[in-house]
Amino acid sequence: MNKRVKKAVFPVAGLGSRFLPATKAQPKEMLSVVDKPLIQYAVEEAVAAGITEMVFITGRNKRAIEDHFDTAYELESELEAAGKQELLELVRNVIPKNINCIYIRQPAALGLGHAILCARPVIGDEAFAILLADDLMDVEEGKPSVIAKMVELYEYENASVIAVQEVPREATNQYGIVSVTPYKDGLHRIRGIVEKPLPENAPSTSGVVGRYVLSGKIFSYLEKLGKGSGGEIQLTDGIAQMLLDEPVFAYEFEATRYDCGSKLGYLKASVALGLKHADVGGDFAAFLSSR
Repeated sequence: MNKRVKKAVFPVAGLGSRFLPATKAQPKEMLSVVDKPLIQYAVEEAVAAGITEMVFITGRNKRAIEDHFDTAYELESELEAAGKQELLELVRNVIPKNINCIYIRQPAALGLGHAILCARPVIGDEAFAILLADDLMDVEEGKPSVIAKMVELYEYENASVIAVQEVPREATNQYGIVSVTPYKDGLHRIRGIVEKPLPENAPSTSGVVGRYVLSGKIFSYLEKLGKGSGGEIQLTDGIAQMLLDEPVFAYEFEATRYDCGSKLGYLKASVALGLKHADVGGDFAAFLSSR
């Protein structure tokens, strides 16, 4: 097993139907929280973990993501001519120069497991991270990003790691749910995992959220799966099969997670990060206190 984690997969082929009509002509991952799109927050988290290969699993109408991380020659020329050096540097540094972006088209919406399988030609048998941009992770300043900590745990334990948090029992049918055995601080060995169980059937209230660091062996399990919950190929089902052969750990991360796949979560993230923003935080706080 290759222990070094240098590649991250971003499944971004979804329709974003919960945000229509805003997502009719733009990817939901390009919705901005204050002044950065969701996908940039996720990529920055991966960069902070030392990951250098960003693999985007895209679909129709996702070209804006490619354009965002590409060089914008006309925009840069106009900013340079106008002497707007600060904005020019901001545009040029959307992504560090040493980062390689790879785009793979998912031909059909067959689920998260299928999206991950699409990355196999690029990932091979290497360990890799998965980041779902819908889950925005807000970490205290000075602390490592969630995926950075998970990469560290993977490389130390030499085993796959999945991010989890406690969820309301009535919401278990919205998550993959794990049953675990305590291992050490914030890390538990997974005994079982099931996709979106009804509250009365859920083995626990420990829900999987959008961060994974997985062994490249996951592909061999995913390719053998049939369709699962929702008629899709579920990553959860592949992990359940992998559990039979090797350990997988659940990591209780230290961060505030905003579910930006929902309108309420997106609004909460916008307010929380708006209040922390260096340029507008003070004025925004004053505005909110006046309402």
